Amino acid sequence: METATKTMVTSSASLSEGGLRRKLKTRHLTMISLGGTIGTGLFLASGGAVHTAGPGGALVAYIAVGVMVYFLMTSLAEMAAYMPVSGSFSTYATKFVDPALGFALGWNYWYNWAITIAAELSAVTMIMKFWFPHSPSLLWSALCLVIMFLLNYLSVKGFGEAEYWFSLIKVVTVIVFLIVSFLMILGIMGGEAVGFKNFTIGDAPFHGGFMAMLGIFMAAGFSFQGTELLGVAAGETENPEHSIPRAIRSVFWRILLFYVLAILAIGLLIPYTDGKLANDDVTVSPFTLVFDKAGIAFAASVINAVILTAVLSAGNSGMYASTRMLWDLAREGKAPKFLAKLDKRGVPVNALIVTSSIGTLAFLASFFGDGVVYTWLLNASGMSGFIAWLGIAISHYRFRKAYIAQGKSLDDLPYKAKWFPFGPIFAFIVCTIVILGQNYPAFIGGKIDWYGVLVSYIGLPLFIIVWLGYKFVKKTKIVPLHECDFEQK
Repeated sequence: METATKTMVTSSASLSEGGLRRKLKTRHLTMISLGGTIGTGLFLASGGAVHTAGPGGALVAYIAVGVMVYFLMTSLAEMAAYMPVSGSFSTYATKFVDPALGFALGWNYWYNWAITIAAELSAVTMIMKFWFPHSPSLLWSALCLVIMFLLNYLSVKGFGEAEYWFSLIKVVTVIVFLIVSFLMILGIMGGEAVGFKNFTIGDAPFHGGFMAMLGIFMAAGFSFQGTELLGVAAGETENPEHSIPRAIRSVFWRILLFYVLAILAIGLLIPYTDGKLANDDVTVSPFTLVFDKAGIAFAASVINAVILTAVLSAGNSGMYASTRMLWDLAREGKAPKFLAKLDKRGVPVNALIVTSSIGTLAFLASFFGDGVVYTWLLNASGMSGFIAWLGIAISHYRFRKAYIAQGKSLDDLPYKAKWFPFGPIFAFIVCTIVILGQNYPAFIGGKIDWYGVLVSYIGLPLFIIVWLGYKFVKKTKIVPLHECDFEQK
């Protein structure tokens, strides 16, 4: 009898809601979130941030956004540890705010990552041309798509394991970069000690004033996007009530340290006035420039290889997140029912095929009309991550209010977010500022740049149309606090 009971417990523990397999461990969860965040934003765009706002401006912007992301992640951890579902913030918004908001957030997030897959397919062709300049672009993008599809198709554990090793390569690269950088700053490597002289060159450390810093604020926000993947992966995680809080705590500090220390190192070693910092070419990546200065051979090739793993990692994570979100939407009746089908390994194959197809079509759009269609798709997805973050902040605020209103004890929560309600309110305000300030230069200078406004903000009206459209058709209302559903289905 005891053996039978143990078997039943093990079996139920290995299954998530709806038949997904709980195969992801804490180490997978940690690396999935790191993998979604450490990418081209750090390896390439960090140099542009220092060039635009100076070393001090870039540091302040990244620290401020990092603090906001910390509160967002603690909000997500509280809900995900209590209710681990693959629909994540779409499900939370449906249960604790309004089903129409949950519908819009789910489709918004699916679209965001589906288009990201297309962006990564484009990036792979540029990276491979570094080594094989005369090779056909379609060859590399097709190969990349097949690899990402197979990693997601085989099993969730296969996806988690691939993401673990992809992310480990990036983490090791950043650690080596930081060690080399600070040895150079102290004069132990690469000649004389640099010290802080580049921090006071020209009008450094704060170049361009507040508006330049605001621009970097948005770039920093894009760089941090991907941390919320933890919420999507919660539905397939072993012991989510323990794994999620542990992963979120470690991920935040690692990301913040990696970004802040890397930007500090770049600002100390390379003058912000150096025009190479503004270039997105891998041969002048700030990482390449620092390794070159240290006398490390083949620096550009090494960093290009690391960026390739970063792109594969981002595409791999994107395919996972969008597939699980589409599967959950179908399970809740918000997408065609055939997308809710799982194979015997617990993989939502139909949702995976549809997501891969959409990503491929978006990528092929880059070959038509000089890429105009693709550019619009990409711009529409640019705001999606911030909208998802807004959804997390709103959902957590309502989650906690409803939890208390229904007489539940906070001591029963597996993880409790600190400083409530400051955290979600602060995150809501910062996200709103970033969303509205996406392209503030379009409104400056006496004449409004309407094309620039449309290109930058198109994601916002699209989201509002989907939200209000569903609300009008289904006649949904804001869920009263006493009626919020805390059952995991």
